[in-house]
Amino acid sequence: MDLKKLPKTEFAVSIAQLAGERGIPAEDILNIIEQGLISAYKRDQKEHGIIIDEADQFEVELSAESGSFEIYLIEGENRTKVTPPGFGRIATQTAMNVLKQGLSELQNEKMIAEYRQKMGTLIHGVITRIDSNRIIVSIDRETEALCPKEEMVFSENLKPGDKKLFILKSIEEDLTGRKTIIVSRRDPEFIRQLFIREVPEVANGSVVVEKIARSPGDRTKIAVSSNQAGIDPVGSCIGQKGSRVQSVLNELPQDEKVDVILFSENQNQFIAQALSPAQNVKVISVKNNFANVQVPEDQLALAIGGGGENVRLAGILTGLDIKVSKLETA
Repeated sequence: MDLKKLPKTEFAVSIAQLAGERGIPAEDILNIIEQGLISAYKRDQKEHGIIIDEADQFEVELSAESGSFEIYLIEGENRTKVTPPGFGRIATQTAMNVLKQGLSELQNEKMIAEYRQKMGTLIHGVITRIDSNRIIVSIDRETEALCPKEEMVFSENLKPGDKKLFILKSIEEDLTGRKTIIVSRRDPEFIRQLFIREVPEVANGSVVVEKIARSPGDRTKIAVSSNQAGIDPVGSCIGQKGSRVQSVLNELPQDEKVDVILFSENQNQFIAQALSPAQNVKVISVKNNFANVQVPEDQLALAIGGGGENVRLAGILTGLDIKVSKLETA
């Protein structure tokens, strides 16, 4: 429909204005109004004691120029005009209520479609409200997202007005069909996307993030490799004087550390790398997803980590249950 060709009646101007403000086709707005008129007609008939069969089909002829309308009952190939006398005022109010709801739903669907294409990527958001089990995040002028409790970093002290990066994680639908954008700062993929943002070699694919193990707010281990000769994957991620990894750390909770390690197809080498910052790691045996590892006594605390965190993350990274003990000497 070419809105420019419509006569400048009050109704046509209102439709054009709504279409322009909401970014919604005029045809969709008119369809919502038509559905609202049918709803109003059914309600009017019920109030007058007339029962409408659920199988009955109705059609509205609505003038896009003037807003005048007629309602028809469709029975096979027959169309019978059923517009009650003096129906216009009641119908208009009901139709406007339906239009309001319909426009909200259309705008929600349009917004969801746009963000669905961005799932798994980073987005800036401003925290607008914090409840006991969720954070409400404004991600653009008209769109809010939800960060549930299970997607928060518990040690992170956030407050309304803070601007933070989030990863667009999923879209959830409630029982009414309303869709909500879910964001996260806890998901391990948040780390991958930060490195994609800060490290050009990761962004262009010459450095690959192979595996991530994360204890949000405490420590993250990221294993990287290179598929291009001459590129040092660990050095690329760390950057000159640690500049790139520091940029990643700046977006994480204050006390979270990040270990960047070299991925290896050699299982023993990868286990040893995963247990960094411990050095001189000796893999004694690997069997049935269990690894027996020994380290010098002065490296034992580093290998295990506070509360066993380092060895636990190394286990997640390698897919093994790792037991660390003191290196036995002859």
